[in-house]
Amino acid sequence: MSSQPRHFISLLDLTSEEFRFLIQRAIQLKNHRDPDYQPLKGQVLAMIFEKSSTRTRISFEAGMSHFGGSALFLSPRDTQLGRGEPLQDSARVISSMVDCIMLRTNAHDTVTTFAQHSRVPVINGLTDTQHPCQLLADMQTYFEHRGDIKNKKVTWIGDGNNMCHSYIHAAMLLDFQLNIACPTGYAPQQDIVAAAGDRVVFFDSTLAAAENADLIVTDVWASMGQEEEQRQRQIAFKNFQVSTEIMNAANKNALFMHCLPAHRGEEVSADVIDGSQSVIFDEAENRLHAQKALLEFLLCNH
Repeated sequence: MSSQPRHFISLLDLTSEEFRFLIQRAIQLKNHRDPDYQPLKGQVLAMIFEKSSTRTRISFEAGMSHFGGSALFLSPRDTQLGRGEPLQDSARVISSMVDCIMLRTNAHDTVTTFAQHSRVPVINGLTDTQHPCQLLADMQTYFEHRGDIKNKKVTWIGDGNNMCHSYIHAAMLLDFQLNIACPTGYAPQQDIVAAAGDRVVFFDSTLAAAENADLIVTDVWASMGQEEEQRQRQIAFKNFQVSTEIMNAANKNALFMHCLPAHRGEEVSADVIDGSQSVIFDEAENRLHAQKALLEFLLCNH
């Protein structure tokens, strides 16, 4: 293997062409599953979880299995990253025994440091700052239902969190406009916004942000680890629910997405998330197909 493996820590690790390639490849893999196609036979993915997960674990594990490889699940109890052993040492040791490493962790630095000292590809399965794997699935879902997202209008309503940051990166790569409506004090990171230039537009009003949108996206008001802020956040976000009124402001054929788990009646009303414009279950399933495309891209030296 070359001394510099290809990592996937941020969407910005891809070119626009590579992002579109991964989306098309994920759609292909979804529509034509060949049980005999096992490009990762004998290969092992180590999955390191500092934060628990349903979709991330199942999709990576099933994806490796479909491709003839296997996945090791390392829970927070099994790995105390940076506590028992310096991160650099863990990265060198683990990467000497496996073919790829996926981390789902808190600090973004954990993943970048790991990648610097790993001899195999490192995948960001989620950090407090970014969630690029989810965007592969979200964009695949949009392309399947509506075609290319170039020049479309996407509206993000809610917390300027890791998902919002990755949506900003997607807007830069796939050339769409991102309207953002966040409560005061919950805006996305300034440096991430600045890099996107005029791709990102901020709105005080959720209705104004949703006007003529082709896709409406939201996320929970309090992410994992923010439960103690829950009450304070419920007050700050009370006018930031995606409701029927919001969907009516968007284009007639606008889609609704949410990376799940969702709290019906909080960030989204039940009639929207369970309604005809919602594609949340396609979006969740596409984590599997998008990640298979990603694993193939990183490990088969395309």
